[in-house]
Amino acid sequence: MAAYTRLQDSGISNIDDLEKAAGVAAATSLLQQRANEIRANRVNWQSYLQGQMISPEDFGVISRLDNSGPAQKSALLGEKPYNVICARTFLTLMGHISKDQTVQYILTMIDDILQEDKSRVEIFKNYAVKNKESMWTPFLNMLNRPDPFIVNQTFRIIAKLACWSSILMEGQDLDYYLTWLRDEMKRNSNEYLQTVARCLQMMLRIDAYRLAFVNVDGISVIVSVLAGKVGFQIQYQLIFCLWCLTFNSDLASIVNKYNVIPITADILSESAKDKVTRIILATFRNLLEKPNQKDVIHEHALSMVQCKVLKQLQHLEGRKFDDPDITEDIEFLNEKLHESVQDLSSFDEYTNEIRSGRLEWSPVHKTERFWRENAARLNEKNYELLKILIKLLESNRDPLILSVAAHDIGEYVRHYPKGKHVIEQLGGKQLVMQHLGHEDPNVRYESLLAVQKLMVHNWEYLGKQIRTENGQQSAVAAH
Repeated sequence: MAAYTRLQDSGISNIDDLEKAAGVAAATSLLQQRANEIRANRVNWQSYLQGQMISPEDFGVISRLDNSGPAQKSALLGEKPYNVICARTFLTLMGHISKDQTVQYILTMIDDILQEDKSRVEIFKNYAVKNKESMWTPFLNMLNRPDPFIVNQTFRIIAKLACWSSILMEGQDLDYYLTWLRDEMKRNSNEYLQTVARCLQMMLRIDAYRLAFVNVDGISVIVSVLAGKVGFQIQYQLIFCLWCLTFNSDLASIVNKYNVIPITADILSESAKDKVTRIILATFRNLLEKPNQKDVIHEHALSMVQCKVLKQLQHLEGRKFDDPDITEDIEFLNEKLHESVQDLSSFDEYTNEIRSGRLEWSPVHKTERFWRENAARLNEKNYELLKILIKLLESNRDPLILSVAAHDIGEYVRHYPKGKHVIEQLGGKQLVMQHLGHEDPNVRYESLLAVQKLMVHNWEYLGKQIRTENGQQSAVAAH
């Protein structure tokens, strides 16, 4: 069993403890750097008291906490009902002080208190229960502050409260928070992206939060970020999030609908960092172990084969890893993927290639027998493969993919009697015709052939015409 799987089963919910246990040194984020600066700039609480901006009681609580050493602070926060009074003071100051620098300091104090002892989240829970208030609302309101440090420090605090408290976050509060995290991931040039990803790492270790994250379209955002150029630390953190999702068997069955396997396979082929390699292999293993449906597992295996994972495993076998669990995962994946290759039919290969969206001139596309035997199978699952081909024609910009998609639509029409009507109904005919004026000559050529197949019924005549045009194209190329 891989190291990460053991950690998942161990019940560790603190992401810092988890990475320490895994032997992974957590990178210092911008938020942590800024927090160090903020701690060094002590707040003059006396001036707030003299200006009547805080009450004497709140002054006594906050100044006492702020000037206490670790042992004294632990005693104060462990004392009932004083600790609930501390929670009240923190929340009161958060809601009434407008100066960003002071709010930053208060939030950093709260985060430090929770980080020192995660059981202290119950202080805020007990205060909320006692006063019949929401534990989440005071913190969620802070997300509307314009200062980015305040927002991201609040993210950290909410994640700790949601993961360490005996009361789980739920309903609209949970959706609101996860939507904020999702949108922060999408924001261009977000310098606090590492903090956002870290909060998700914590949240998605809890199964109750996984489905909620999927329901706010979280997977597609993770995949879109990974598809961009991000550093290895963000790659590791976001793939960690995907790995967490795959422990839920239902979610493990759907994540590849978001092209998780192709994206992570690309990262695997380029990454030189062991921790990125480790988490990708662990995710792949889950995708072959956790789904309940055999056909889904088979589909995942085929997708990995299509994305050249076997080749990457062969390369990894030649590397020396300090972590023996990486070697174990490599052996497991090798065995399962080779089994899938042995059972691979030409239509399985074709289906997996279409679903991956990464079309190339693999042998099946140009094989007459394949189309004669399988053209009608493109109607299966409510024309799933045809719809993907048409979508690629509509949205993709790669000339190779457009050429192959146009070719396959033409071959489908050629070998399936009702294909012309189906393609017209799905809107494919118009899209193929639009590519007749494409700047790439191969796209124009394959689109022209496809249009001819859509328009002409005398296939014997069409076959002669195609052969003639093929000869002309070869002659032009030779010239």
